Amino acid sequence: MALGTMTRRPLLLLALLAAALANQLEDIPHNEVKNWALKFGVDLWEFGRHFTKMNQIQNKYHEYNVEVIRKDGLLLVRELAAEVKNHMDFKINAVMRIMDSAEAAALSAGSSSTDGLPGTYYDARWLNVHADDGTLAARARRLLLSPSRHFDHIAVNTSYSAVLMPPYINTEDVEVQNQIAWSEHLDPLFVNNYEIDPTLSWQYYASSSGFMRRYPAMSWPPEDGYSHHARDFYDFRSSNWFVEAATSPKDLVILLDDSDDLSSSYHRLAKATVSALLDTLGPNDFVNVYRYSDTVSELHPCYTKILAQAVPETIRELKSAAWAAEASGGAANLTGALTTAFEILHRYNRTGQGCQCNQAIAVVGAGGGAGGVKAVFRTWNWPHMPVRIFTYRVGGDAASGHNMKDMACTNKGFHVTINDHGEVRRKVLHFVEVLARPMVMYQTIHPVHWSPVYVGGRSSSLDDDGMGQLMTSVTVPIFDRRNRTQREANLLGVVGTDVPVDQIKKLVPPYKLGVNGYSFMVDNNGHVLYHPDLRPLHTNEEYTETLRPLYSSVDITDVELLVDSDENSRVNLTSLLLDLRHDMIEQREGETEMGVKVQYEGMRRVATRRQRYFYSPVDGTPYSLAAVLPDGYGMYELQAEQEIKHSPINVTEYFKGDNWKVHPEWVYCEYASTSEQSFSSPEEQLVHFLTRAGRPGWKWMSLRPRALTLHNAHKKQDRDSYYCDKTLMQSLVRDAMVIKELDAHTGHASHHSQQGRFHKFVVTLSFIATRSGLLKWTENSNTSRSADSSEPHFSEKYARAYDSEWYRRAVEHHSIEPESFVFSVPFRDGSEPEDFSGKPPLVLATHAVFVESRGHRAPAAVVGLHFQLDSLAKHFLNVTSTCTAGSICKKTCAGDELDCYILDDNGFIILSEDASQTGRFFGQVDGTIMDSLVQDRIYKKVTVHDHQGRCPDSRNPFSGHGNKLTPMKPLSWLGGYIANLLAVWYPLWETAQARPHAHPEEELDYEDYETEEMEHEDDMDRDRGTYEIIIDGLGAADPAGGAQPVSPGPPREPPREAARSAAVRPCDTSAELFTLQSTRLNAAQPLKGKLTNCHNSGCERPFSVQKIPHSNLILLVVDTLCPCGAKRLDVRAREATARSACRRPPRALPRRRPPVCVSYHPEEIEILSCGRGATARPLTAMFATLVLRLLLALAT
Repeated sequence: MALGTMTRRPLLLLALLAAALANQLEDIPHNEVKNWALKFGVDLWEFGRHFTKMNQIQNKYHEYNVEVIRKDGLLLVRELAAEVKNHMDFKINAVMRIMDSAEAAALSAGSSSTDGLPGTYYDARWLNVHADDGTLAARARRLLLSPSRHFDHIAVNTSYSAVLMPPYINTEDVEVQNQIAWSEHLDPLFVNNYEIDPTLSWQYYASSSGFMRRYPAMSWPPEDGYSHHARDFYDFRSSNWFVEAATSPKDLVILLDDSDDLSSSYHRLAKATVSALLDTLGPNDFVNVYRYSDTVSELHPCYTKILAQAVPETIRELKSAAWAAEASGGAANLTGALTTAFEILHRYNRTGQGCQCNQAIAVVGAGGGAGGVKAVFRTWNWPHMPVRIFTYRVGGDAASGHNMKDMACTNKGFHVTINDHGEVRRKVLHFVEVLARPMVMYQTIHPVHWSPVYVGGRSSSLDDDGMGQLMTSVTVPIFDRRNRTQREANLLGVVGTDVPVDQIKKLVPPYKLGVNGYSFMVDNNGHVLYHPDLRPLHTNEEYTETLRPLYSSVDITDVELLVDSDENSRVNLTSLLLDLRHDMIEQREGETEMGVKVQYEGMRRVATRRQRYFYSPVDGTPYSLAAVLPDGYGMYELQAEQEIKHSPINVTEYFKGDNWKVHPEWVYCEYASTSEQSFSSPEEQLVHFLTRAGRPGWKWMSLRPRALTLHNAHKKQDRDSYYCDKTLMQSLVRDAMVIKELDAHTGHASHHSQQGRFHKFVVTLSFIATRSGLLKWTENSNTSRSADSSEPHFSEKYARAYDSEWYRRAVEHHSIEPESFVFSVPFRDGSEPEDFSGKPPLVLATHAVFVESRGHRAPAAVVGLHFQLDSLAKHFLNVTSTCTAGSICKKTCAGDELDCYILDDNGFIILSEDASQTGRFFGQVDGTIMDSLVQDRIYKKVTVHDHQGRCPDSRNPFSGHGNKLTPMKPLSWLGGYIANLLAVWYPLWETAQARPHAHPEEELDYEDYETEEMEHEDDMDRDRGTYEIIIDGLGAADPAGGAQPVSPGPPREPPREAARSAAVRPCDTSAELFTLQSTRLNAAQPLKGKLTNCHNSGCERPFSVQKIPHSNLILLVVDTLCPCGAKRLDVRAREATARSACRRPPRALPRRRPPVCVSYHPEEIEILSCGRGATARPLTAMFATLVLRLLLALAT
């Protein structure tokens, strides 16, 4: 027995020595990796838990007997939709009152009024304009203008309106003067509307003659305004809010003459006409463009045998294709072209496709082949004429013009002859006037139109950033009801008001939806009015410079990214999302549940979660509202309020000091915009109302005014009327009470008796952000950053703490690991300087505090810390440079044999031995290891597609390529100049060539028209989509009314804002992002990996991965002795490769047609006006004009 025991002891000792030797010779000490991760994670958790007082905060909520209740999603969205409907009813009622008054004023004024003589009305161009000697200019009028935060932060006068007059409008025209005169009587109604509803934005009457009366009065350019490059007011008559209010939806086929009948300059003029026609279309219309000569074919290969919905992207692509098209030559086969057009229109009408309302064909060309088209009309259009024919003669002879006019007049259309670029837009507008005739003749039908969303003027919020806000416009047409000797149907214009989307979003308080919850609205076309991921391509530069809106039509399927869709192709959209979309456009109520991808930090991080969708119609509008709640915690809310009105304590005591902020966009309490009360910050405004709430006689006013029916008398609101959200205010006070001891209980770690071992963690700032939008912070004076730091303070950067990604991620991570912090550092892509210039980045650690009641949990707040990176790195090195007591390890992170990294849940480096790698994606540093981590399913690759991408436009002249001086460019300038000189002596030749330079009557639209020196190769290189903008000042009239000649020479430098906007184009991008799969990592044992065959020597490269407890981090330890390939991975978005000639194939997604279609009136045939031919210019006048131009050119 003793001998056996003695025999076993050496064997046991030998086994222990062998194990120790094996551990010493092991490539990576996996057991130590586990210990390092455990110690580092526990240290951070214990320190953060004590420092933030998260448990005390949680207990404090329980002391107040709070409740956690389940949300009723359908009831919630129904109530929110009712509030939005009430808000929109106010706008509709205001516009309908303007319509009634405008038609009555026009009827009573008659046609003989001369009250509107120039100088007797407020012309925005001549308000407060002074001569050189300081006196008021001859045509100017004085009007007191005061800056208004409610009206785009510009100076206005709310007692009057002003007339905005494009430079090419003839103010001597009797009809223009008459309309200016009678429309002045709208001022009292404008004022009354604003007194009834102080949330009203700009109100206006837009005349079909081209001027706009806008309330409140403003100067143009605006005084103290936001635009430093204001140009002439734009021609609004082709804008969506005007055209679609005046006309019913339409299917339009445009036929572009591509034959030998058109010379090159006339061909450009024809393209400009096509472009102007396309500008009149909107999302409720359908269109295609065909070119015809010997053959007939679609202009754009993506739109074959279809009519495409006229969304901005379609219009942009068709315009680009038109400008890029080269003339094919041959004889004009107009008969074949018309047959093709009738066939597709007939097919769409019979199969229920398209708009199912107006149908029209627009023929743009010289008129060749028009002699034999009557047989086509007999077959397809006579006698009922369901399709209108519009003809635009460009070039050609008188006989062709007569034939084209006959085509239009016998098919309820209109004919014009276009000789000059300056005539294009004005003459194209006859298309709108004719389509409006049936509606005008019925007199009683005034459909309400809501425009697509666009980026307009500045927000009225106290933290406005000057970048503009989302807007929509609600408009209705007004008709001329005067009796005339000859049958006419005259559209007087359109009246409307702009509606800031921010005002709508205020009615859907984020706190009611909860963290990571959101709302969105969808119109009848499936396009979003607002959505947290809506990113319009355009900025507000064009709007601030000309008031021209650039519309956005982003489909709901482009912003809701499903986990099982978009991986390879757009056709993988699941039926769940399409069913949701269909229900919302049909204005049904319902709910559904889907898994989605959620991207953070500019598409650098991604998460997936299940969401509950609840939706309800906004009655009386084309919109539906959806409320989206995360499944699980998102279905519960914390109810914890503190009574303010009868409170024995002064609640303002909880809001002392300057270390707190409230959400600047949330409505706690606010005065109406008519009030003279003003505040410098949301905090000052809040304290003001808290003080008022503690006084006797306080009323909460938590119910917004109700909109009555149109003809009921509305009560004017008091100038100092206000609204308060009682629930939000009392929740805010309760949160402030819970954290009132935060300052006293927090400080440097060494101040805590139980935390002496944590003295290495240097905290610069601790904070708490609550469900009520309150942010409170405490700074460590010993480590605060210098006052001269260019870095914005934490409170400035995260004033909207509730919306911040660290808040949202902390709450989301709580469901994965409740007792944990979420760590992050600022993102870096490697292009920054390698050193930190003495300012190392700070590590942000956040933890969500949940409160439980009756078995349910809901988020109450997020607490957090800002660590100094170097202090965290030192502690990490201390932990990973030693071995567990009693063990032997040869390699540690302090040596050269191992590289040690701490990565977050999206693969970004939090800590590394090389400090310059902090914040970079690990795949950029070592893509080979990262790829292996993906293959081992530690990280999951998630492809995210972005259908709202912005890519550099290499074809755009503002992007750096367009203005390059080529060797032939000076010759083209000289050639253009000689051509102009020759035109002086050959005026008839110039007329035949249809001058391609700017006309003095109209501002030159950069996307449509070209100057002589920009033809040939420039025509091919430039993308003339609608995202391009108008060049500042080109083609505008000078004060004397003469033309500003386009001089040959280098292109002018565009405005800075213009260059910035025009240098981007819409594109599809995609990014391969990564998310940690925590379940793959066993806390008891690290995951061991090994790279093989990655070097010629045949060596292997082992690595070890261990989850760091209580965090979103992993510890990665890599052996460095075996070099491997330099593979690199990147998370930055890249433009997706086009799968065809189209950026995106046309999609026939369901849509709901507008409820009103007026396309026919039985008496319209009595209207004789159907167009006019060319107006002959007297030769002497033409010659004198050209000689004057020659003299001016020689003088300069």
